[in-house]
Amino acid sequence: QVQLVESGGGLVQPGGSLRLSCAASGFTLDYYAIGWFRQAPGKEREGVSCISSTDRYTYYADSVKGRFTISRDNARKMVYLQMNSLKPEDTAVYYCATKPRYCSGYGSGRMDYWGKGTLVTVSS
Repeated sequence: QVQLVESGGGLVQPGGSLRLSCAASGFTLDYYAIGWFRQAPGKEREGVSCISSTDRYTYYADSVKGRFTISRDNARKMVYLQMNSLKPEDTAVYYCATKPRYCSGYGSGRMDYWGKGTLVTVSS
């Protein structure tokens, strides 16, 4: 069955970097868009970034533009989120999720399958 497993979270100091990974199985990643989302304590889930199935389109929330980079390696069935210049407000559980082909609707969380998340804590 479709499975998404996030990894790479942890504790990092402000200004530091982390790379999150999303391992996909049970489906052909080549035909699917992947989005990254986060949910901070007491806040609603928000879309962070999304990459279309062909790499042609990428999207970023305004709060992470210029700091985060999404990428994918279909051969390894992996999607990554490189996070630089991390801030305390980036602290959240980060989830990857998938839907066919395009990122349309990702901002509203309209994805078909979700991982269980990985915790990122930015603190000194």
